[in-house]
Amino acid sequence: MLEQFLAELKRAWIQFRRYPGEAIGGIFIITSVFYGLFLSAKYIAGPGLNFGDRLDAVIVGYGLWTLVTFVLFDIAGNLQSEAQTGTLEQLFLSPWRASRVFLLRAIANLFVQMLLLSCIVTLIMTLTGRFLSFPITLILPLFAVLLGAYGLSFAMGALSLLLKRVQQIIAIVQFTLLFLLTAPTEEWTGVGRIVGFLLPMSGGAGVLRDLMARGGDLDWGRLGLALLNGVVYFSLGLGLFGWAERYAKRWGKLSGY
Repeated sequence: MLEQFLAELKRAWIQFRRYPGEAIGGIFIITSVFYGLFLSAKYIAGPGLNFGDRLDAVIVGYGLWTLVTFVLFDIAGNLQSEAQTGTLEQLFLSPWRASRVFLLRAIANLFVQMLLLSCIVTLIMTLTGRFLSFPITLILPLFAVLLGAYGLSFAMGALSLLLKRVQQIIAIVQFTLLFLLTAPTEEWTGVGRIVGFLLPMSGGAGVLRDLMARGGDLDWGRLGLALLNGVVYFSLGLGLFGWAERYAKRWGKLSGY
């Protein structure tokens, strides 16, 4: 498995080096969108506006949304790319399970995506003048968020296997996730608090906002719920992908485009 992962990591790095314009363009567009919204909010609110730690929380949510968007497009995008180039059947006939191949490829791509995200968050902090905290404990809630993100990515991959073209569905999910990852679900009360823990990735995003934007301590109880949420969504996505793979093979839909 290590050899396979290193091969995927090498593949991701070669693609990143060969198409630097894509990376630079993505950084510029994503940063510009946030900064444009930030300037618009300042103009509407007037000179007396004081965001406080709310702007920091929004930056954390926007950064997470950017990362989750990368992850969400990864598996479904790879499937569609393999189908277009005619190599999808070869991949499913390899000695390894397709879910393992796509998961290792997605984790390898994550290293490149984290590099891009670091550039985006650094630029946003510089432009807005707000600087986040980066304690080592943020790795744990970030892992919970990534588990849920990969679960959704496998679900989108399952739809891609069956429907072939899912760009519009992914776009709908993408902008829904913008609400989930920027809404302060950790501040909801009553039934809303329970709903917040059931929504994908929102629990982990709330813990990250507390750590990075508000300078709080790690809440182990909320972290445990966030990890459980991530494991459930990851398992559901992986199970759905496995069912879609078997269905596509049984009905001869694998090579269709």
